[in-house]
Amino acid sequence: MTWRSLIFFRLPAYICLAVAAQAASVTGSVELRDSRVPAVTRKKDFAGVVIALQKTGDTTAAQPAAHVVMLQKNKTFSPHILAIQTGATVEFPNADPIFHNAFSSYNGQIFDVGLYPPGSTRSVRFLRPGVVRVFCNIHSAMSAIIFVTNAQYVTTTAQDGTFVLAVPPGEYEMTVFHERATEPTLAALSRRIVVTDQPLRLPSIPVSEAGYLLAPHPNKYGKEYPPASDDQIFYPGAKN
Repeated sequence: MTWRSLIFFRLPAYICLAVAAQAASVTGSVELRDSRVPAVTRKKDFAGVVIALQKTGDTTAAQPAAHVVMLQKNKTFSPHILAIQTGATVEFPNADPIFHNAFSSYNGQIFDVGLYPPGSTRSVRFLRPGVVRVFCNIHSAMSAIIFVTNAQYVTTTAQDGTFVLAVPPGEYEMTVFHERATEPTLAALSRRIVVTDQPLRLPSIPVSEAGYLLAPHPNKYGKEYPPASDDQIFYPGAKN
């Protein structure tokens, strides 16, 4: 299926300034369906769906940002979904008054930055595309996803499900990623789109969460988390 720029509309001034003379805006919206998550069913929060555009036949490596931040504060990774290009470095600053230990032992790039104190940071450079599921070895409820892609253009949806990308004219392969969608569901959402020098507005993209199963994850040693938090423990001279 190919979507072409058939719908024209006026862009806000701040978007127009960001769009280069030879680029056009690609906009659209995502709707999450079949969800059991209260934030989705009650608040219609459709944030965090990744939209990536890879120019057809173009193998030129994307130019990643030097550093991107995933903050740890209030026992939460922020943002929860981070979309980056291959080669980018992610900083994991600890803004809590307690220790953290970000790690990933799943698909994507495996890493472990070790235990580190409040006010400090650790960083990881992501060298290959994939879905990196991030956890804290101290706090089992902390989780995040880093989506690493070779695509030249990538963004995530806002709370209302909308997204916007500024891309040069050409033919692109569009891929979609959502943490609570199955691989077959996501594969069926891939599309070829053609961008001209005019704005392109895509039809609404429905993403089903049917079939998603939430499974507990082990700590970095492959074991269950202890039932009580270790927040009250002081870690003098702690190492990995």
